[in-house]
Amino acid sequence: MGKGGMSHGETKDGEEENMAAWLLGVNTLKIQPFKLPCLGPHDVRVRMKAVGICGSDVHYLKTMKCAHFVVKEPMVIGHECAGIIEEVGSEIKSLVPGDRVALEPGISCWRCNLCKEGRYNLCPDMKFFATPPVHGSLANQVVHPADLCFKLPDNVSLEEGAMCEPLSVGVHACRRANIGPETNVLVMGAGPIGLVTLLAARAFGAPRIVIVDVDEYRLSVAKDLGADEIVKVSTNLQDVDQEVVLIHQAMGTGVDVTFDCAGFNKTMSTALSATRPGGKVCLVGMGHNEMTVPLTPAAAREVDVIGVFRYKNTWPLCIEFLSSGKIDVKPLITHRFGFSQKEVEEAFETSASGSTAIKLWCNCYGNKNHGMSCTAVAVHGEVLQAVVFEYYYKRSVLDRHKTPDSSLVWILPQGCRRPLETSVHSGLICPDLLQAEKTV
Repeated sequence: MGKGGMSHGETKDGEEENMAAWLLGVNTLKIQPFKLPCLGPHDVRVRMKAVGICGSDVHYLKTMKCAHFVVKEPMVIGHECAGIIEEVGSEIKSLVPGDRVALEPGISCWRCNLCKEGRYNLCPDMKFFATPPVHGSLANQVVHPADLCFKLPDNVSLEEGAMCEPLSVGVHACRRANIGPETNVLVMGAGPIGLVTLLAARAFGAPRIVIVDVDEYRLSVAKDLGADEIVKVSTNLQDVDQEVVLIHQAMGTGVDVTFDCAGFNKTMSTALSATRPGGKVCLVGMGHNEMTVPLTPAAAREVDVIGVFRYKNTWPLCIEFLSSGKIDVKPLITHRFGFSQKEVEEAFETSASGSTAIKLWCNCYGNKNHGMSCTAVAVHGEVLQAVVFEYYYKRSVLDRHKTPDSSLVWILPQGCRRPLETSVHSGLICPDLLQAEKTV
């Protein structure tokens, strides 16, 4: 199995230079060349179309570390991603060039006991995008094992596909806590992970969900996403007891499971105090390496503390949730950027600002406003259809129409008026495609 975008290697002659966002030091990020490894027989080469910026990426940029992971040498950043297959290895039959895929970013060894038990997310030899010293996916292209590239259905966009990564954290947490129709849930923190955990808990059947945060805007987003009640709290540890009363009032019944999606002294203390006797607290966020929390009172109430680290076997379920409409992640996508030096820096600054940004995406190919790539379908040189892969939305088919003056025009999906970014694959002809803006 190849190591994906994990290490350097020579690119093939004649290919365009692959560029990536390199973390070079504290607050120092630079777009510069990134040589892809050779394509292994079980690998695929993927053109990145949607790469998200995660809180861990910002931590690395600001401090060169996140939790116990420390950046000691230049590293390509980014791990939330989806794109379009450009090339497949000799042994790959399940994917073909042009397929739109979401990438699971971690490559485990599949030999250790944890991997054999199915808990590959805990593999000590895990090679995970943008986890030092492994390179990430904020690049034009990456090479990755085909087994970790999941084909997206036509009604799931590339951005939504990339959202499978953060959503997987929430899905894995809900599995760990056995969330179901009789589980009332408290979520500590309305950041991106807290919000996807809210969505996952609802999809798993949780009948009542309360979410707390210090930020009114994020609480309003949580309410719009379906939280039954929201509770604004402070950062003061002395307010825990008072806020637990407010949480119980909002829940109206016992808190069966609490997800701490922040990972601070205050949030964990509140979680342990608010959860009912015999309930569960899942530590999802990793804000602090060390915390002082009231464990003895929680132990006396037999509150179980469950660790959550990344995810395992979640992509198929996430894609099913997205395709069925059971989960809608589009409201979480607040900002989009291109892939120039200026835009990538702006994306990280926006993410770190803590304003109204929730999920931010970089389009690593083309201008951020060019929302579609297009492949024409031809028979004997006559263009019959154009299949449009919309970066922001979904896969669509454009029918060709003849106008009275015999010129070619294309019918764009309703509501779409963005210019097309053409991509003509070998053997396919696409004349007059740039006339697409002349819609009728």
